[in-house]
Amino acid sequence: MNRTTFQQGLQEHLDSIRRMCETRNETIAVAESVTAGCIQHLLSTAEAAQQFFQGGITVYNCSQKAIHLGVDPVFADSCNGVDPSIARQMASAVCTLFRSQVGVGITGYATRMPEEGINDLYAYMAIVGNGRLLHEEKLQTTYEGMAAQWDYAERTVQRLGKLLS
Repeated sequence: MNRTTFQQGLQEHLDSIRRMCETRNETIAVAESVTAGCIQHLLSTAEAAQQFFQGGITVYNCSQKAIHLGVDPVFADSCNGVDPSIARQMASAVCTLFRSQVGVGITGYATRMPEEGINDLYAYMAIVGNGRLLHEEKLQTTYEGMAAQWDYAERTVQRLGKLLS
């Protein structure tokens, strides 16, 4: 991925997010698993990020999702922590944890695990606003590893920017 092209393309979405949060007097928080902090990093680069970005939490396994975000541990274990309902729970819980109005949750796979039947890479992403589900999506990628993480993060910020504009 060409980082300069990425930064130029993403800047308009970051600006949209900032403007809408300022206009609505709202803030954003993020709960990440598969992206391991990439979305938080991107939001932190926005102009005046401290005015609208509360922060986030990286919960990389089912136990941490249960402990910090209240995800049902039995269900999480049954699906390896990757399910649309878990992304929704993460988005909702991070709003409470950080006292924000908008929450983003994302969980998925950045690495193939053929031994577990994971041959296609995907993530479930959810955006919650003021207690309502605003958007959810299954993101698929052809990248792997760190490139997959950044792909998911970039597309999540793009969706958030479009949703809030």
